[in-house]
Amino acid sequence: MDIATIIGIISAFTLVIWSILMGSSLLLFIDLPSVMIVFGGTFGCSMINYPLPDILKVMKVVKNAFFVKPATSKELIARFVSLAGTARREGILALETALNDITDDFMKKGLQLSVDGLEPTSIKDILDTEIENIKDRHKLGAEIFSTMGTFGPAMGMLGTLIGLVQMLQTMDDPSSIGPAMAVALLTTFYGSVLANICCLPIAGKLRGKSAEEVALKGIMLEGIMSIAKGDNPRLLEQKLNAFLSPEKRETSFK
Repeated sequence: MDIATIIGIISAFTLVIWSILMGSSLLLFIDLPSVMIVFGGTFGCSMINYPLPDILKVMKVVKNAFFVKPATSKELIARFVSLAGTARREGILALETALNDITDDFMKKGLQLSVDGLEPTSIKDILDTEIENIKDRHKLGAEIFSTMGTFGPAMGMLGTLIGLVQMLQTMDDPSSIGPAMAVALLTTFYGSVLANICCLPIAGKLRGKSAEEVALKGIMLEGIMSIAKGDNPRLLEQKLNAFLSPEKRETSFK
């Protein structure tokens, strides 16, 4: 679980609610028509903008912002050094047993192709395509949330206009001015909250997670290529450490 995401959302909502309670009742900020305009309108516009399968798939992508914690680069490099040592001592076919303990589908697929005896260039072409598809899937998820972050305030403004029109048409009835004005102001409030506390931060988190995962996949690709070429563990470690900043590099060989 990504603690930063959870803490960020909870703290943002807590501070907003706390500031409301310091000056008035929370019930004053609950208005069903405003909720319908902003949240329903944002979801409806998103469905117009994107195919339904893409909207449904984004729910699977968004879990990356909350729950996915990829392996660290140090752990990954140590794993590849160990695998390279096994391949050098016992032959690359010995890695077939180790495949059962690998949970990452990308890494497992690349090593399986190596065990199957595919040429390194063919393995690289296949895995490069996999990485590009990963980028596209993550980019779509972040893009949908960014779009929803744009639609939210726009629907809030639309609700404000609706509320103002209703208020101006009923100026002769003082009892109707309050509810109409509430719709006018609360829709803008809801749209701002939806965009700036939910959608846009999640889009940013997904972009960051995507960059992190693609970087790890790059390390995996280089490790798989080194094993397929028969590089010794020391050389493989040097190749993979090149992906890290100098202060993060470690070596298993003294």
